[in-house]
Amino acid sequence: MTSGERVDRVVRAADPARPEVIGSLGGVKQSLLEEIMSEPMVERVVEVPRRRLRVRRFAGVVTAAAVLLSVVPASIVLRGSSEGGGVSPIASADAQVVYPPVAMAVAERNPRLLIDRPGWVVSTVSEFEEDHGSMVFRRGGRELEMTWYLATGYADRFADRRDVGPAKSVRVDDWPAEVFQYLAGDFSVLLRPRDGMFVEMRTSEGWSRRDLDRVLADIVRVDARTWLAALPAEVARPVGVRAAEVLVGVPLPPGFDVAALDDIGVPDAYHFGVGVTSRVGCGWIAEWQRARASGDEAAVRRAADALQGSHGWRVLRDMDAAGDWPEVFWEYADEVAAGTLRAGYVQGLGCR
Repeated sequence: MTSGERVDRVVRAADPARPEVIGSLGGVKQSLLEEIMSEPMVERVVEVPRRRLRVRRFAGVVTAAAVLLSVVPASIVLRGSSEGGGVSPIASADAQVVYPPVAMAVAERNPRLLIDRPGWVVSTVSEFEEDHGSMVFRRGGRELEMTWYLATGYADRFADRRDVGPAKSVRVDDWPAEVFQYLAGDFSVLLRPRDGMFVEMRTSEGWSRRDLDRVLADIVRVDARTWLAALPAEVARPVGVRAAEVLVGVPLPPGFDVAALDDIGVPDAYHFGVGVTSRVGCGWIAEWQRARASGDEAAVRRAADALQGSHGWRVLRDMDAAGDWPEVFWEYADEVAAGTLRAGYVQGLGCR
């Protein structure tokens, strides 16, 4: 993979939904959106336990509203299953777990869908925001990604998916949706807008329509606390504690504010590592540029050495097996060490 391809992957993965204003839609798109948003829905609530998971795929530089900052030890009672010796995802969410208001706001705004079938777990969560977010469910070698968007972007996304082939109607927990099949054997399922949001589900490759229908039949809409409890358990840890672990052995640029990392709020280890190291790398690049402009050769060398030393940072080495972020980071770090830097680093590293 070339460096350009890696950067493109980072940018694509970090690209949020393209919410358009309803008033800018015209003709058929406007009529379709208004018709779909007027359809009544039925809500069903179940409860799902918290699980601890590792992230195994790369989803780019992301930002999020918040992480779950405090938690009281929970007691979860799991129900046995005869299906492969697994455990049913249905359980009692502990009422003692304390979630901050901003996390509850995200949960209350989005559609909160979970797979009620043994073996399916939430492996990745990214873009944890009220108006956009994504979570990946995994069971064995299969994945199903659910992404929620503002309803204003539905008409364009529907038109784009329709280019793949004809839409086939289905229902997901009594929620009207359309299925589109790609040539690679993967599917897109678009759930129609509800309460100002809509959901797209994408399967990994190699699914059959029968596989998809079985999983869709097991998807349920849950309450906010149950949905939060189903996310990786590590999100309940304070940001300061997580940041301290990530920053072990990482030199910090002048003026670096660890407290400012609170706004990263990515609820899984990989994406949190991306967010923290992005801030560090961007900080050192800013210092390197400042030092070059002022003729401070000692500061230039310090910044270059700090970035070149990133090849030995434990956090990046640990992340390297899970995704492309460390290699992208190291490419820009090596450029700085060599005395050059492409303008694309702002997007590539997510600098602000």
